[in-house]
Amino acid sequence: MLKGLIGRKLGMTHIFDENGRMVAVTVVELGPCYVVQVRTPEKDGYYAAQIGFEPMKTQRVNKPMMGVFKKAELEKPLRHLKEFEIIDGQAVSGQEVRAEHVFKEGETVKVTGTSKGKGFAGVVRRYRFAGGPMTHGSMTHRRPLSSGATGPQRVFKGKRMPGRMGGEQVTTRNLTIVKILEGQNRVLIKGAIPGGRGSIVYVQKQ
Repeated sequence: MLKGLIGRKLGMTHIFDENGRMVAVTVVELGPCYVVQVRTPEKDGYYAAQIGFEPMKTQRVNKPMMGVFKKAELEKPLRHLKEFEIIDGQAVSGQEVRAEHVFKEGETVKVTGTSKGKGFAGVVRRYRFAGGPMTHGSMTHRRPLSSGATGPQRVFKGKRMPGRMGGEQVTTRNLTIVKILEGQNRVLIKGAIPGGRGSIVYVQKQ
C-alpha cells in the first residue's frame, strides 16, 4: 500500500453529516494513478514507488521519458510524477492505484499543494506588519522602514520585505477524509486545502 496519491483540486462544497450539521468539504479528483517505477532497497537503498497521474499526448514527451513509460507497459505517458513510500505489500510497474486502495473514510491525512499566487505585495499584506500612524502628520503609513543596523552595513538574507506573495508549496495537516466516491475517483476532504481550482495536490497518510 502506498503512503499517498496525486490528485487535482476541483473546488469546495458542503454536505450534511449524520447529525444534520453542515460540513464544508473540498472535492479532490484523486487518481487513478499508475505505478511507473519501483524503488527497492537492493538497488536504491529504500522502498518506494514512483506514480503518475493524468495521461498526456505522446508528442509532448521526450524519448528518454517515453522509454520509462514503455518499460512500465503504460499505454500513454503521464503528466505528473511523484514518489511515495510503500508502507506494506508491494507495487508492480504499470499497476493502477485508486483512492479506495490507499485511503479509507475517517482517515487523517495531510495535503500538499501550491498556494494561490497573489502577485507583488507589501509588508503589511505579506507579513501582517502593523504599519505606521495614519494621521498626525505621519508620512509612512504602510512602509517597512528600517531594514537593518549601521553595523553590518548590509541587509541580512531572509529579511521580510515587499515581494511576490503566494505561489509556494504549502502543506495542511490533520485533515479528515469524509467520503470516498468509489468509481468516480473523487474524495471529500473536510475543510480547505492549499491551491486554486484545478491545481495539483498530493494527499498523504499522516
